[in-house]
Amino acid sequence: MKAERVESGGAQSVDRALSLLSLIARNGGNEVPMTTLTAKSGLSRPTVRRMLLALMRSGLVEQNPASRNYALGPESYVVGLMAQRRFDLLELAMDSLRDLAAESGDSSFLSMRRGLYSVCLHREEGSYPIRTQALQVGYRHPLAVGAGAMAMLAALPDDEQAQVRAEIGPILAKDYERYTPEVLDQGIAHARQNGWALNPGLYLANSWAVGVAIKAPTGDVLGALTIAAIDSRMGEDRQQTLAALLKREADKIEAKLRRRLGYT
Repeated sequence: MKAERVESGGAQSVDRALSLLSLIARNGGNEVPMTTLTAKSGLSRPTVRRMLLALMRSGLVEQNPASRNYALGPESYVVGLMAQRRFDLLELAMDSLRDLAAESGDSSFLSMRRGLYSVCLHREEGSYPIRTQALQVGYRHPLAVGAGAMAMLAALPDDEQAQVRAEIGPILAKDYERYTPEVLDQGIAHARQNGWALNPGLYLANSWAVGVAIKAPTGDVLGALTIAAIDSRMGEDRQQTLAALLKREADKIEAKLRRRLGYT
C-alpha cells in the first residue's frame, strides 16, 4: 500500500510539472511570471516553485535572472524538434486548411489531441467578412467542447471514451455547464452516425462548427479538422456540404501520414 501511495504521489508531481510546462509553452515564447503560473494552475506558490526547479534542472524551463520570470528552456527546443521530425501534423494539414478556407469562405482549424484536451494548432481565415471567434491558436478545451473536440471524443474506442468522460466530467461541470452528460450523449451519437460532429453554438451562441477526426494509421485519434461560421451560415444543407469537404481533406491528411510513416 505504501508503494502505491508513493507511485501515485510521483505521478501527481509529474502531472503538475507537465501542466506548468504546458502553461509556459502556450505563452507564445514570452516569459511568464510566477503569479500567472500560480493563478492558472491553481497550485500554491511553494508547489509551483518546486515543480519549476525540477523543470529547470532538466533544461525544459529557464528563469530570467533579471525579471525572475520563466520561459521554455533549450531542452524544450530539442524535444520539440525531435517530435516534429517524427511527423508534423500541421505541415501535413496546411494545404487542406487553405483549401477548406478558400472553398467554404469560413475559418478552418486544425486541432490536436493532448490527453484529455484538444489544442488548436492553426486557424486559416476564409473570405467571409464576419468571422467566428470561437477558437484561437493555442486555445485548449476538454475533449467534447467544440466540434473538433467532439469529433475526437466520438472517435475513441468505447473503453477509452468512457475513461475520458469520467475524467473530464468535473471540468465540464465546473467550467462548461452547457456540456451536460445528455449533451455529450447526443453529440457522440450524432458524430458516430454521420462521421462528423456538430457544435450548435454551445460554446459561443452565434458560433457553429462542423468537425471531423483525424486518425493515425494505427487507429489512434490524433486531432481534427473544423470549419466554424456564424449561425446564419450553418443551415442543415450547408452542414452536410462542409462535412463532405472536411471528410475529403481528413482522408488526404491520413493518406499523407500513412506514406510518411511507411504504412503504404
